[in-house]
Order: sequence, then structure tokens, then C-alpha cells
Amino acid sequence: MRKSWWKILGVALLVYGFYFGLMGEVPRRDILNESIRNVYFHVSLWFATTLFLLTSMIFSIRYLRSNDLADDTKAVEFTNVALLFGILGCSTGALWARVTWGDWWPNDPKLNGVAISMLMYFAYIVLRSSLEDEQKKARISAVYNIFAFAVFVPLIYILPRMTDSLHPGNGGNPAFGQLDMDNQMRRVFYPIIIGWMLLGLWIASLRIRLRELTPND
Repeated sequence: MRKSWWKILGVALLVYGFYFGLMGEVPRRDILNESIRNVYFHVSLWFATTLFLLTSMIFSIRYLRSNDLADDTKAVEFTNVALLFGILGCSTGALWARVTWGDWWPNDPKLNGVAISMLMYFAYIVLRSSLEDEQKKARISAVYNIFAFAVFVPLIYILPRMTDSLHPGNGGNPAFGQLDMDNQMRRVFYPIIIGWMLLGLWIASLRIRLRELTPND
């Protein structure tokens, strides 16, 4: 139980976030209406995705310094979890876009950046599967992973702010925190971010342990 407290906390925060995210009071805003509830899910998933990609890059740097394959395993598994959360983030974003902007995937610089970023990390997985020598695979994919994250950050967080964008907080649009989110929403939004992060950490740790038990897979 002492070692599992963070898993229990993660599940509890997600249950809390889902319940109040779907059933709690939210501000009534033009266009957004009830769809503002997606802030709890779409935005928090991308916070978690970014954290896992950062963690993966850190383990790739550690591998290049140590040549320890355990660091490479952690790097790829955190990327796998980030891709899972990224797919969920894209799905919730597409649903939100359909409701508020009238299209599942409008031509928007942030959405285009997301698409490019996801393809980059899918290419990372394909690259790994194309190499058989473990050390060569780990070294090449570690270098790729570092550069991929260096591209991911500008694509998602910098370039959309420099041009017109439909997303709040980009292209001159005010961020949610300024006009739309109130203290009631923040009491749900921040806990669910932590919940997603803890759930992703749990999934990654299970996959890492599985790889340790089946090193040839």
C-alpha cells in the first residue's frame, strides 16, 4: 500500500475530475456553451503528453551519456504513453472543433503542428522497429528523440502564437484562464492534470517492467 499510494491518488483524481467535469457547474460562454467541459479532458491530456515527451527526451540524453539500455527502454515507453495520450488529445480536440468551429480538423497552425508532431513520433517508433542491433537502435533513436522534442515545442507552443490561430492563447486570442475559466473550473482542471500524469506514469512503469521480463520482445 505504501508503494501504491500515488496510483490510488491518480485514480481518485481522475474519478473526481470526470465526475465534476461532466456534472459540475461551468461558465456559460457564447459558442462554447457546454463544450467548455472539454477543457478538463482535451487540454489536460496535452499537458500530460508534453510531460511524457519531455521525460522521454531526458532518458534519451541519459542513454547517450551512460549507454545503459534501461534508459533507452524508459525513453521509448514514455514515448509510447505520450502517443496514446496524444491520440486521445487529438480525438477530444476534433470533437471540440466540430462543435465550436464546424469542422473536425480545420486549417489551423496549431492543429497542423500537432499532426506533424504525431507523425514525427510515429516515425520514431518505425525507426526503432527497422533496426535490430540494440545499441545501434538505442543510439540512433535517442538522437532522433532529442531533435523531435526540439521540433515539437516550437510547433505546438511557439509558432501558433506568431500567426493567426483559432486556439485560445494563440494568434492574439485570449487564453482560457483570462476570460473563460473560473475558480470552480480550476478546482477540477488542475487535479485532473495530475491524475492523467500519474496514470501515464503507472502505464509506463508497467510496460517498462514487462520489457524487463521479456527483454527479447
